[in-house]
Amino acid sequence: MIDLRSDTVTRPSDEMREAAAEAPVGDDVYGEDPSVNELEERAADLVGKEAALFVPSGTMGNQIAARVHTERGEEAIVEANSHVYKYELGGFAQHADLQIRPLDGGDAGIPSGEQVADALAAEDLHAAGTGLLSLENTHNRKGGVAIPPEEVAAAAEPAREFGVPVHLDGARVFNAAVALDVPVTDITSHVDSVMFCLSKGLGAPVGSMLAGSQAFVDRARRERKLFGGGLRQAGVLAGPGLRALDNVGRLAVDHQNAERLADGLDDVDGLSAADPDTNIVLVDVEGAGVTAAEFLDRCATVDVHGTEFGEYTVRFCTHLDVTESDVDTALDRIADLV
Repeated sequence: MIDLRSDTVTRPSDEMREAAAEAPVGDDVYGEDPSVNELEERAADLVGKEAALFVPSGTMGNQIAARVHTERGEEAIVEANSHVYKYELGGFAQHADLQIRPLDGGDAGIPSGEQVADALAAEDLHAAGTGLLSLENTHNRKGGVAIPPEEVAAAAEPAREFGVPVHLDGARVFNAAVALDVPVTDITSHVDSVMFCLSKGLGAPVGSMLAGSQAFVDRARRERKLFGGGLRQAGVLAGPGLRALDNVGRLAVDHQNAERLADGLDDVDGLSAADPDTNIVLVDVEGAGVTAAEFLDRCATVDVHGTEFGEYTVRFCTHLDVTESDVDTALDRIADLV
């Protein structure tokens, strides 16, 4: 099977399994797990923040950030197609009691500084006031768009000047940094907190990191406990997470495979594939006379799997477990089907 549904489907390597088995452990709720402590220190250093916190999932990381940064009833500015808005079950409303103000970030997936400035609201007798700006990089729904540091800075600047914290859903922020050939800190320096996933392109079986100031992480640790994320001997998860951090450099391979896949699909009559920035390929299948659901059902019969992203849009995602040969095989099978 060639599984291109998501980069979350990667399987832990033998080295990661060994790291899990051999990791020194302790009770992380007491701060005594040496593997977790090392992972948090390395993660914070990588993204240029004072501290970091290991969390079971990216969604939990984003939700914790919203609770720490805001007060009940405040407004959160988000991009209209962002993960926190479309795929986290209304968590900002459920967990942090926030109102949502969505902004259209266009093809780039990020609102302009002018849009953010216009959306910012001061607290008064009638208005709750803006409590958070949440950005996303890379942007999943926009096809893994890698948003340059200057665009992140432009969106964040008016919020920070207004005294509003900025959170980055950076589930795939290392994909953005690799694609743009910039240090990841060029992106994360413009935000107050950042979440990134270990369990996507970096290949760990579980976990994400939430980073920010020491004061932010201290409060986030308390919120993690409230969310049920106070894990005990979590070194068995942190060990593979440490190995995952070594996989940042190889993300370029996933990007090359995505470009190869997009080029091949675009050559198939009836299919139109967008040129990918990173490891996500969006394909319009309307010209083949089928819906995305029908197209994927037929692909499944030849053991190629993707994700429905719209009535006529399919998402394919390359990752650690997909080789160049897998891409070529998938292309051959899809071309025969069409």
